[in-house]
Amino acid sequence: MTHTLEVLNPATEEVVATVPAATAEDVDRAVVRAAKAQSAWAALPPGDRARLLRRFAVTVDGHLEELARLEVREAGHVIGNARWEAGNVRDLLDYAAGGVERLTGRQIPVPGGLDVTILEPLGVVGVIAPWNFPMPIAAWGTAPALAAGNAVILKPAETTPLTALRLAELALEAGLPEHLFQVLPGHGPIAGDALVQHPGVAKIVFTGSTAVGRQVLAKGSAHLKRVTLELGGKSPNIVFADADLEAAAAAAPMSFLDNSGQDCCARTRILVQRTAYDRFLQLLAPAIEAVTVGDPADETTDMGPLISRAQLERVRGYVGPDAPGIRGKAPEGPGFWFPPTVLTGVDPHARVAVEEVFGPVAVVLPFDDEAEAVALANATDYGLSGSIWTRDVGRALRVSQAVRAGNLSVNSHSSVRYWTPFGGFKQSGIGRELGPDALAAFTETKNVFLSNVPTSTEGLAQ
Repeated sequence: MTHTLEVLNPATEEVVATVPAATAEDVDRAVVRAAKAQSAWAALPPGDRARLLRRFAVTVDGHLEELARLEVREAGHVIGNARWEAGNVRDLLDYAAGGVERLTGRQIPVPGGLDVTILEPLGVVGVIAPWNFPMPIAAWGTAPALAAGNAVILKPAETTPLTALRLAELALEAGLPEHLFQVLPGHGPIAGDALVQHPGVAKIVFTGSTAVGRQVLAKGSAHLKRVTLELGGKSPNIVFADADLEAAAAAAPMSFLDNSGQDCCARTRILVQRTAYDRFLQLLAPAIEAVTVGDPADETTDMGPLISRAQLERVRGYVGPDAPGIRGKAPEGPGFWFPPTVLTGVDPHARVAVEEVFGPVAVVLPFDDEAEAVALANATDYGLSGSIWTRDVGRALRVSQAVRAGNLSVNSHSSVRYWTPFGGFKQSGIGRELGPDALAAFTETKNVFLSNVPTSTEGLAQ
């Protein structure tokens, strides 16, 4: 493999940057630097660490538009989404900073003395971020890891290293210690593997495909390395006949078209109660056809291109030219474009109905009753997210408890909030990110028992 990475604009296929690709030796040197920086960082008073992280957040806030435009160029995200993503990095840093001085242990009642627990940082944390949401997902691991007193080495995806590199520069500008937060662009089989297998890296946070996640888990096990894995999804959007069908149909398109469908939470299996099936499709068709696909830098664009030629070919492989359904429009010419697509008449066991396409493609499947809806929702190896549309509160509660997924929403399509935990069941991952417990996931619990029993009669006399 070459020691450089070419970054393409997915909307034009033009090269926008060339960056060095890290080698295994680069990773080793980075770990040594990170370990030294981490010791000094962990020794800082918690209030000082919190202030520096807040300063980092303020610095990011001052460069939101720059970061967003960079995301448009390297990832093809529409500008509105890119601005939200840059703002999410800022908000995550602020939220994590608030936890630094609240990362407390416990005092546990025991006989014969006092028992306390102390939460200590792990050391050096490796974060391997994906290309679909390069900025926010990088921050999901980086912000709480830094707040808990760790150093972070971030390996961005090969296709989207630019925002990560800029964030590292902004961290230094904000006053974070040198080498505390390092970014190493590189190829997964080289830099990624070196990070996963390095004995000096205490934990890996990986977001990506389930297949690669299994490799990360297996390779890290040689050192009993801690891992958090956020992997694939094939999420259901369950619409009952008693739901507000107009609202459900209006919300359905962007539940799987956001980021051109390159979202592990995408609701790509739309399950509709049979008595409402025809009406729902009538409402869905104009909503799909109204989605504007085009230049991601244009403020009026709803959906941009796919990330690469390889991803475009992958998506095409799931959709035959004559497959029945609803299709929107996409530009022709340069760029990795695929139209919004909803397939009907699909066998529930077909590849497109059970595998993660990671593109703007959904299937609509009918069901008769609540039990069949739950069975269809659970008929996948994944369990990341999902939505339930109904006016019946009891049904919403029953179905929420029955669907095997880590993140569910009722009458909405929300999956990720930095205030709440996020993660999957089954093949969708291991562990949780975000939420009030995020910092604790980057710590070791140390137990200390202090005996109150005198050790000698001399001690009693004193």
